[in-house]
Amino acid sequence: MIETAGLLLHGFSVVLAPENLFFCLIGALCGTLIGVLPGLGPVATISLLLPATFALNPIGAIIMLSGIYYGAQYGGSTTAILVNIPGESTSVVTAIDGYRMARQGRAGEALAIAAIGSFIAGCFGTLVIAFAGPPLAAIAQSFNSPDYFSLMVFGLVSAVVLANGSLFRAVAMIVLGLLIGMVGMDVNTGMPRLTGDFIELSDGVSFVAMALGLFGVAEVICNLEDDTSRAIHSAQITNLWPSWSVLKAARGAIWRGTLIGTVFGILPGGGATVAAFSSYAVEKKVARDPSRFGKGAIEGVAGPESANNAAAQTSFIPLLTMGLPTSATMAVMVGALTLHGIAPGPMVINRQPDLFWGLVASMFVGNLMLIVINLPMVGLWVKLLRLPYRFLFLLIVVVSSIGVYSVNNSVFDIYVMIGFGVLGYILRKLDAEPAPMLMGYVLGPMLEENFRRSLITGRGDPMIFLERPISLFFLLLAAALLVSVALPFIRKRREEIFVEE
Repeated sequence: MIETAGLLLHGFSVVLAPENLFFCLIGALCGTLIGVLPGLGPVATISLLLPATFALNPIGAIIMLSGIYYGAQYGGSTTAILVNIPGESTSVVTAIDGYRMARQGRAGEALAIAAIGSFIAGCFGTLVIAFAGPPLAAIAQSFNSPDYFSLMVFGLVSAVVLANGSLFRAVAMIVLGLLIGMVGMDVNTGMPRLTGDFIELSDGVSFVAMALGLFGVAEVICNLEDDTSRAIHSAQITNLWPSWSVLKAARGAIWRGTLIGTVFGILPGGGATVAAFSSYAVEKKVARDPSRFGKGAIEGVAGPESANNAAAQTSFIPLLTMGLPTSATMAVMVGALTLHGIAPGPMVINRQPDLFWGLVASMFVGNLMLIVINLPMVGLWVKLLRLPYRFLFLLIVVVSSIGVYSVNNSVFDIYVMIGFGVLGYILRKLDAEPAPMLMGYVLGPMLEENFRRSLITGRGDPMIFLERPISLFFLLLAAALLVSVALPFIRKRREEIFVEE
């Protein structure tokens, strides 16, 4: 406890350096902005800013990029409450009761509770990182190649299980991502694989081009299709500090949402969106009068907003301690760390203590900044929402193209971005989430490397994956998850067959 407190103080000395403090502020501002403006989420924005971070020190770059992620959770609630258009997928459920509160003249209450719940959850999630991160990293150091392989299998299976929509589509996205991750030169043989004789693909598909195409260009195309008008709540926003009765009503929901978000953030395949929806379901279940939900219940705002912020913070735990991304945004953060020469995993805490503890401390500072940024500047965010999207999409596409080109100075990467943009648009039309594909792409090379290394150390015997207790545990866990999802589907199919007969 005392040692952790001392390391946290060291982290504050790192983040309070003027340069890092500035990057923390930029991340919080950018995160709020992209959360407010529907159409460009944290995945695309972080991918877009990756080339710009090459000139920064790694600590400042990671502090800024992480601030964009958890800052977007704050900003998304503003559009959900005032416009009924969630700026982020995590705020979809907030719009149900938040917008109804705004229509009742309680927009100030909703915005204040969203900000307070987010701040409490964010700080709690950061404390969990500080105290749980080092022990988990110590445990992860005892992992061997078979254990890492099985852990990644469990992560991919979790992404399939918790993905929205069809199980078959989620599996297909994972497999497609794994195949894309195999493009390039084979590490062992030096032979090109799946390159189609394009020399530009020798080093694999550009991560930035793929992420920006799937989540940036595709989102732009989808938003251009949507011609619905934004009914912005224009009444004067008052009571930005809620009354004691409102705080008392929201108190339980904030803590329940915080705990739910903390758990789902750590789980592979969980993430902020699943946490927000789960929190809303729990609040409706424990409420004395569930009929209030959907009509302006304060718990319907407090719970989900707390859950998505807690999940956003704690999702850094498996990334930094085991190198395992739990969501598409964390997959992009893996790319960011790699581009700065940092291998995410259990050795980060020991080898880069300034990075780890500086990042943890920056989350406390960033959450405090977001309270100041969000509530007093609500009027500015509302004015930004009146800006027609047709003026924004050209800027997004141009800046994306410049960013993709600057990574390798390659026009080919721009074509790759456009190709993935079209693919991402088609996937959305087919109700297939692109997020599992990105996770498959990121984990694929590491999965293959640990699989090959395991077979080499085991002299070709696949039983090595079952002989180690840790590896066997994760494989059994993955199998149990698949069975739990597949059984209802099989039972439903059997019932349909018997009905037809």
